[in-house]
Amino acid sequence: MVQWTDFERTTIQDIFSKIDYESVGHQALTRCLVVYPWTQRYFSKFGNLYNAAAILGNPKVAAHGLTVMRGLEKAVKNMDNIKSTYADLSVLHSEQLHVDPQNFRLLADCITIVVASVLGANFTAEVQAALQKFLAVIVSALGKQYY
Repeated sequence: MVQWTDFERTTIQDIFSKIDYESVGHQALTRCLVVYPWTQRYFSKFGNLYNAAAILGNPKVAAHGLTVMRGLEKAVKNMDNIKSTYADLSVLHSEQLHVDPQNFRLLADCITIVVASVLGANFTAEVQAALQKFLAVIVSALGKQYY
């Protein structure tokens, strides 16, 4: 079980209260699909993903980015029980979608970059550490079914 300091818990809740889920989710997933093009294979039903402009303008990418952020919100609300919160998602991504678990880490890195751009100077090293710890716990929970 993960131990959260008061600072980490407050910081994570503060970040998610300040960000626009639609914008951050869309930007993060777009960045992931552009920077790591092999991740596009999981989104073949999304239509045109041929270049950065097409990915950015794709409404299915935007919608799924929002879905990802709403999933993260569940973790914010269940920080002491993230593994069980994501148990069904882990099974879905492992057994049905066959997503390479390393892609969760890649998307987490993209989320960190986008959140940093949104928070600007408020994205201190301590804030980054708290966010990356939170996302690492989520990545681990999503990958649980694989191991």
